[in-house]
Amino acid sequence: MDIEIGAEAKDKSFNRRVAITVVALSIFMGLCGVKDGNIVQAMQQAQSDGVDAWNEYQATKTKLHIDETAQTQVRLLALSAGARPLAAVDVEVLRLGTEIAKYKAEVPMLKARAEGFSARYDALNVHDDQFDASDALISIAVSIAAVAALVEISAALWASWAFGALGVIMGLAGFLGWSLHSALLSKLLG
Repeated sequence: MDIEIGAEAKDKSFNRRVAITVVALSIFMGLCGVKDGNIVQAMQQAQSDGVDAWNEYQATKTKLHIDETAQTQVRLLALSAGARPLAAVDVEVLRLGTEIAKYKAEVPMLKARAEGFSARYDALNVHDDQFDASDALISIAVSIAAVAALVEISAALWASWAFGALGVIMGLAGFLGWSLHSALLSKLLG
């Protein structure tokens, strides 16, 4: 009977380690999921702002082109009308010149702003990938832990811990802003 109690105690100890593993990894995965959701929202906002900024840049470039063309046409029409341009033509050429100067000043700022949103999106995407990798690795770890509990093989629990540790590292990289990024994992999962 002592042998049976010892075997039963061993099973409980092993199952406790499995249960603690599953609970700890599940809690960490839940926290990572919340942070990842916030990152995805920030990515969507950056992408939306970037699209708006690129549209504004493109519209300004179009207005610049239209005004440059209009200015050239006004000058050509004035030249074909006679040697001396009319005062109204001078005023229009001056007005168009002012608009052209304004657009030329705006274009580099709008481009830099749009590129900034693109860079923000890319930076956030790195952390999103880290949380995705963490989620995948921890899911694998929990699955292996479940199998370990069923078959009661310590090697399976160790494998679960290895995958769990990698998942926690990737999750911490996302939380702490580390530049740790698995290109292989992203390529496989992306």
